[in-house]
Amino acid sequence: MNTPGAPKPGVSFISVSRFGVLGSGKGSNFRALAESFKGTSRECEPVIVLSDVEEAGILDLARQFGIPHRFVAPGPFRTRMSTEAEEEMVHMLQEAAVDFVVLAGFMRVIKEPLLKAFPGRILNIHPSLLPAFRGLEAWKQAVAAGVPEAGCTVHLVDAGVDTGRILGQSKVPVHPGDTAESLHARIQVAEHELYPRMVRDFAESISSRCGAETR
Repeated sequence: MNTPGAPKPGVSFISVSRFGVLGSGKGSNFRALAESFKGTSRECEPVIVLSDVEEAGILDLARQFGIPHRFVAPGPFRTRMSTEAEEEMVHMLQEAAVDFVVLAGFMRVIKEPLLKAFPGRILNIHPSLLPAFRGLEAWKQAVAAGVPEAGCTVHLVDAGVDTGRILGQSKVPVHPGDTAESLHARIQVAEHELYPRMVRDFAESISSRCGAETR
């Protein structure tokens, strides 16, 4: 892995919030994040991408953006990483000196090693207006329920599934005749606008807290 020339964890010489990204799929939300922060003043930047899927598109995108990236073998479990694999992720994230972690289509439940290493500093985006429609394929749940609006939610990750503190939401109308696929496509458009904004806001909030603690 090409490791960035970064300071040691917990040490910052310039006012830049560094975040790591975990993803399992093609990486459309990661692309939105990388494009949003590319060419900015670098007040916030993704510095490492990790995936539990060796051929995941998100790793190819990281390569295109010149961001260090690694596959981490998940272990024998289907819905979570093994403890050893999560500990390996923690080590890589700390070596990259990340301030927080962003999940971008990461399809495994986060467990103690990551939660303990980054308490209150792991973000996720979920394709529903939480607390409605937790879990997988929330857009299908919304269509089946016949609700008038759906959307997406950025929240902190805790030990539950889609139960962490909500940071922001974006509403998407459900049109008559919508299929799960058509609704999902519109929700993704909303995700790609909301996630970069919420990540930037979160980075600013932790920078402000760190600044207050040093005064």
